[in-house]
Amino acid sequence: MSVIVDKDTKLVVSGLTGREGRFHGLRNRDYGTDLVAGVTPGKGGEEVDGVPVFDKISEAVTERGANTSMIFVPARFASSAIDEAIEAGVHTVIAITEHVPVHDMQKAYWKAREAGVRLIGPNCPGVLSPGKANVGIIPAQFFDAGKIGVVSKSGTLTYQIGNELKQAGLGNSSIVGIGGDPIVGSDFIDILDLYEADPETELIVMVGEIGGDAEERAAEHIAASISKPVVAYIAGFTAPPGKQMGHAGAIISGSSGTAEAKKTALEAKGVAVGKSPTETAQLAVEVLGQQSA
Repeated sequence: MSVIVDKDTKLVVSGLTGREGRFHGLRNRDYGTDLVAGVTPGKGGEEVDGVPVFDKISEAVTERGANTSMIFVPARFASSAIDEAIEAGVHTVIAITEHVPVHDMQKAYWKAREAGVRLIGPNCPGVLSPGKANVGIIPAQFFDAGKIGVVSKSGTLTYQIGNELKQAGLGNSSIVGIGGDPIVGSDFIDILDLYEADPETELIVMVGEIGGDAEERAAEHIAASISKPVVAYIAGFTAPPGKQMGHAGAIISGSSGTAEAKKTALEAKGVAVGKSPTETAQLAVEVLGQQSA
């Protein structure tokens, strides 16, 4: 199995006619994802490399059976595109766009929750299920199919860990980039629960970073509700307080949200935390080896 995207994913891309939307949408199609449509208001009737473009997501759902929407539009239009996808009836929305205003995302978050729609992102690399589907900007060549589920705030660190797991002869059930903004549609806990229920996931790798309390809340949830082994990495041990480090949510306020505090919280609940992406991958290899011994 896999989580969120698979062979049954029928993808519609909001912004397929734009440079980034076209590049990554067609790249996802080349991987094997069923890209059924694009959406750009005013460009209905056009095509992008054989993919039909509609004015509205609802048309892509009705005429092409789209069930998953990827958002690749400018930040000021992103929340409207998310709302449109939810109202159109898709079951999954993956928002790649960054710099979406926080108050816009707050409304979109609750709209998705109330509609029962899985929202990933914004400001995320997307979701990859190796050998099945890729929706987003994740470089699929770094990942093979396997038993390890990855959930991460950071795209690039995930790619590094995935590559090292591949070099060790291991692969992934799915890779989910949840995004690093203060408000995201799905947090660590949401994805941990999906992996817990996935029979093909035997170990979970969680990649966090400074800022907020998502990792601390995940530590409590792991202890209470996750039976599968979890290893983690926290980026930002040398980050200075008060300075944003990359993602909008990656900022330490006083003693809150530090990498050390997150590491301590996770280790207190039995989660092994690597000091680097390389060590984290090695920990995953060791834990899986112990599981099969």
